[in-house]
Amino acid sequence: MGTTKAEGNGQPVGVEKLIEAVRGGRADEVPALLEGLGAAERRTVLAELKSLRTEVRGWERQRPRDAADVRRALYVAGAGCHPGAAGAATWLGGRDLLAWRSEDGGLVLRVVDGLPPEWLADLAGRLASRPAVAEHSYELIRGLVERSGRPVPATDGYVLGWAWQFRAGSRWRRSFEGPSLLERLREDPQTPALVVHALSMAESPDQLTWTVTEAPHAHWPTAVAALVAEGVVDRAAVLDAAVSRLLRGGRPRDLRFPLDVLRLVEPTAAEFRERIPDLVGMTADTPSPIAGYAQEVLAELAEEGALSTAALAEMTSAVLFRTEKKLVRAQLTLVGKALARDAGAADELLPAVAEVFGNEDTDLQGRALKLVARHLSAVDDSVRRELAAQAGLLSPAHRQTAVALFGEALEEEPGFPYEEILPPVPGAQPVGPPASTVEELVEDLLAKGVSEDPVRFERALDGVVRHAHRDREAVARAVREAFAIEVWQEPHHFSNDFRALHAVLAGLLGLLEPSWIEDRRAREPESTACFHEALTGIRDARLWEASALIGTDALPLLLASPTVSTGGIDPLVLVERLRVYRDAGVEPAPADLAQALLRVLRTGPDAGRAEEEASALGTVAGRRLGAWLRADEPLAATVRFLGREEDRSLETWSVFQRLVVELADRAVVREEFPPAFRWLGGTLETAPRRCYHWVTGVEHWAPVLPADREVLAACFVPSLARGGSSRETTEPLTGLAEAEGRVGRAVAVALALALGAGDADDRLRAVDALLVLASRGDLDGRQVGEELAWLVAEGSVKPNRLADAARTAAITGAYGTVWAVLGAALPELLDGGKPVRGLGEVLAVAADCVERCGARGDLPGLDGLASGKGSSQLVVQAKRLRDALRP
Repeated sequence: MGTTKAEGNGQPVGVEKLIEAVRGGRADEVPALLEGLGAAERRTVLAELKSLRTEVRGWERQRPRDAADVRRALYVAGAGCHPGAAGAATWLGGRDLLAWRSEDGGLVLRVVDGLPPEWLADLAGRLASRPAVAEHSYELIRGLVERSGRPVPATDGYVLGWAWQFRAGSRWRRSFEGPSLLERLREDPQTPALVVHALSMAESPDQLTWTVTEAPHAHWPTAVAALVAEGVVDRAAVLDAAVSRLLRGGRPRDLRFPLDVLRLVEPTAAEFRERIPDLVGMTADTPSPIAGYAQEVLAELAEEGALSTAALAEMTSAVLFRTEKKLVRAQLTLVGKALARDAGAADELLPAVAEVFGNEDTDLQGRALKLVARHLSAVDDSVRRELAAQAGLLSPAHRQTAVALFGEALEEEPGFPYEEILPPVPGAQPVGPPASTVEELVEDLLAKGVSEDPVRFERALDGVVRHAHRDREAVARAVREAFAIEVWQEPHHFSNDFRALHAVLAGLLGLLEPSWIEDRRAREPESTACFHEALTGIRDARLWEASALIGTDALPLLLASPTVSTGGIDPLVLVERLRVYRDAGVEPAPADLAQALLRVLRTGPDAGRAEEEASALGTVAGRRLGAWLRADEPLAATVRFLGREEDRSLETWSVFQRLVVELADRAVVREEFPPAFRWLGGTLETAPRRCYHWVTGVEHWAPVLPADREVLAACFVPSLARGGSSRETTEPLTGLAEAEGRVGRAVAVALALALGAGDADDRLRAVDALLVLASRGDLDGRQVGEELAWLVAEGSVKPNRLADAARTAAITGAYGTVWAVLGAALPELLDGGKPVRGLGEVLAVAADCVERCGARGDLPGLDGLASGKGSSQLVVQAKRLRDALRP
């Protein structure tokens, strides 16, 4: 049905009223106004809506509330004006309209009501296939599904939105005693399909991973198990989905839901027998709790005689290749029981057991060797020869037993001299040039993880500055099209969670008040600030400075852009950049120049030539660079720990509380550098201080000081000392090991603390740093060992964690390096009072190192411990180490 023309502008009255309603942000009026419009009129409206959508992007700074209201109306009106489902899905999935998806699904359903079911089904499928869109459009998609009669769209995004509804319901129940989670799931006809898909998701919705302790009334696994028992959800489908998801592995939190469901559903032995190949696969590559569960199930099947020898052999090879001692010990026990029942299985099982001969743990090697010895008589000659060949991997501690067992079949030990194996000396990789086009630049800025990777971050930042200097408007247009800039003019967007590159882009677009930017550029850490705050402040100061100057003649390029992956700058390249500034008649930006000085590499072959050329530039910046390159040690720092014997009040203080870091007094830094940098000249208090920050952004710390390794380590030590069980505290160690500059006590303390970190990945990074320093010839093993000795003795470093890190380093072939560290640490730990609990593990690694590298000598305190009685690991490993050290 048509509408009359409005006077003066030629637009139909209905079209005019609808556009007025949208411009006025009156979304609730849109459905009624759309009802009277035909297809041609809706196309006319759609063109106006697209134009208005572009216009609203410019309202953010001055009219944010109006912009939000208009976007809400645009969201609803656009859905009703698109003739095709594809266009409507694109409109409803627009990033700038995201905020209104969860609120106004009902209004959208009103404007599409009456369209063909096929159209509605198509739209539902398109929205459900986009995870971020589906999660926030759940109510809309559900309404489309119910109106069209299409199957439930079991997609990750739709399941996330669906699960969120039940999360809200669980909260209501706590307050108002509404329906329980089980009742609501039971009543929902979509539950059977969506529960099965939820079990299969790579990342489980948060509420599905809650434990019974956290939320007993909203425990999804319990509810799902009840629905399976009632027949509401298909039992076989649940078992298949849960087992398949566990088999794929992943983060433990994402596997908690399928594992809990599987436990609560309690599969029968027959159901488990159908899934034996999957269970065996789970023992190989999944996280330890999942592998342990599968091992328990398979062990029960083996006890019942339902596990074939071939399957047990395959499982044994998988488990014994793992590093978890508990799983390995349990598997050896399981194989021992199987062989006791059926000695004829030895030919298939013992070769799998022999894989433990190469295990890093000598105790596990001994257990496996005893098991092989017990059943060796039951194998044929070919298997015996295979086992003898594997026995060559045994530690020297088991050599005598292996010789007695295999005799001539055991190959003689090679007579080659020991050779230390260290990783190749890492060369700093050159940083590639910034993007050559604006299109490539936008791709760099939008790339996932760019803010967490210092090299990619600096490359993107350099590209933004260079392109904005050449064509500010082109970059600004590209940024407006690519980013959701609506919140960039709000100060809290940057103060609550600093979006580094966003701040520079916001400055480019003129969205930030100049006075607000200047306030942040001028900030100086307080004298009591922690190093986390101080290091982060240097990066922030550079970015706020760039935000203020980007796109102007004052910032043609960045002086501080690294030329190598460590964050360092080739001194000759920096001279050339200063020459560009001189020729353009521009003074360098203070923070940019300061960071460039901190990054310039002062020890390379070109440093002398660069000093001369810098001084010859005839500029203040050139003279500053020349003086910086001439200085022997422009920055310096020391670390020490307040002694408890000096002050009885320190008796209960932790290492972190007693740590004192002192930065040397450097007048040139305090007087010539911008406020955010002056703490490097010695303005911070040297007394112990607490840090209340979450330690984030550590990946950007090392590139701040790539030429001053000892100072960087001193700044890094406090976060390590307080790390405890925190994760990712050792991330800057990689940059520390590859940096330039002096190595002293700060580096040794950092390494010692990191080798005892609570997280296995953190310890692995410490091992990598240790080996890199050794390969570069920069490792003082004795100093690291001495720091470890007192840290272990006073409880800051646990022996089992140190043993794990040392073992990991040793098995790379660096037995001599690891012994240099442990050999320096052990005398203090062995001499005197009662040995630290868990020291036996450290002695085991030390003994293995000595047996491999052939070290000889005396270790104070070892004889007394080795002469003790008993069969504890401490005594056994002490004897082993003593015997290995004797000529």
